[in-house]
Amino acid sequence: MDLAFIPSPSTGVVHLGPIPLRGYAFCIIIGVFIAVWLGNRRWIQRGGRSGTVADIAVWAVPFGLIGGRLYHVITTYEPYFGEGGDPVKAFYVWEGGLGIWGAIALGAVGAWIGCRRRGIPLPAYADAVAPGIALAQAMGRWGNWFNQELYGRKTDVPWALQITSDPTIGRVGGTYHPTFLYESLWCIGVAILVIWADRRFRLGHGRAFALYVASYCAGRTWIEYMRVDEAHHILGLRLNVWTALIVLVLALVYMVVSAKRSPGREAVVEPGADEPEDGATDGAGDGPAEDDASAEGMEDADGAEDADRAKDGAGRTGNKKS
Repeated sequence: MDLAFIPSPSTGVVHLGPIPLRGYAFCIIIGVFIAVWLGNRRWIQRGGRSGTVADIAVWAVPFGLIGGRLYHVITTYEPYFGEGGDPVKAFYVWEGGLGIWGAIALGAVGAWIGCRRRGIPLPAYADAVAPGIALAQAMGRWGNWFNQELYGRKTDVPWALQITSDPTIGRVGGTYHPTFLYESLWCIGVAILVIWADRRFRLGHGRAFALYVASYCAGRTWIEYMRVDEAHHILGLRLNVWTALIVLVLALVYMVVSAKRSPGREAVVEPGADEPEDGATDGAGDGPAEDDASAEGMEDADGAEDADRAKDGAGRTGNKKS
């Protein structure tokens, strides 16, 4: 008998009248808000304008959702296009199934489009939002808890996750390792690491984002290895383990090469961010100009008075000599 465990919710959907609120989607939405909020603060600290992160997120988030779903459907195609599969369910995002690899890859494409429209360097933007993305992942993983999916091997540790039986989808009840919780906590640690390293070493030109990618992949390898859900294997390892290892190496290589080619941090991340917004100087800008004109007039008056005094003095001196 298990003395302690983490219970799973009886349902992943809460109905407010006729409106269903799905826990999985709710976690993703909260994660997006966290990422945009923290990214906006970091962007302003780097010299950017408030609101720019949200404007670019309008491009990045939809692209990321599509990319995440595409990666999941492509790498786990059997439920959708295999024997007895239902292709329509490929669009049922609320039932779970978003691959972080596809989400980051295609989300970066959306961010690139948004950055290009604003004349902003993508690496600088990526550095600003990196910790927020990690926290968004930490929040999003709780969606797996609502759906009772992506758990690890059976265990009887006190923090084990209780899974209820569901023969319709082949789910066997019991207590399992809560890999969703492990990854959520790991992502929080990644966010803290990136924030600390960015302040300590002033990371720039995409290196803060690369650190986030590398540190996340390092944790994903062992967490993925613990999972028991069906997955494709290559040389005895799950596909996502290989993906994490390859991306980890690429991120480390990028950090080394980038540090040699572009040391330090970008001096300007958003052109014109230090200039006042349109209309901000109306009326207010007249004051300094008038003050400058007044100051110049006072200086001219003082100069004229000094000149008059000098002439008077010279006249007196000339009269004395003659």
